Amino acid sequence: MQSAFDWDINFDEWATLAATDPEAFERQRASLVSQVLDHSPERRQERLRGLQWRIDKVRERSATPLAACIRISGMMWDSVMGEGGLVESLQSLRKMEMPRVKRADATAQVLPFRPVADTPPALPE
Repeated sequence: MQSAFDWDINFDEWATLAATDPEAFERQRASLVSQVLDHSPERRQERLRGLQWRIDKVRERSATPLAACIRISGMMWDSVMGEGGLVESLQSLRKMEMPRVKRADATAQVLPFRPVADTPPALPE
């Protein structure tokens, strides 16, 4: 689902900007992140802004960009696999499903059918 926000991002341009003018890159990155948050559903904006704040703090406190990337990746994995994460939520939903009926060794009677004639049956006169 794409909003009216323009998502056309040229990776090569961003990479060149990061290499040649890191401060300008950071300003544009912050502006883009802000635009994305502004265009997200209102009911999710507060949580997304909180998450972005956490990401920004990890980036600030990390010694290198790679260290930040590893820590942020860990945050993502925790949100999937950790306590209260996606996997746990899906498992709790699964437990609420109606119990599935186990298929016992099902048996059935096979009924013979006569072949259908190629021509329709004659109509009574």
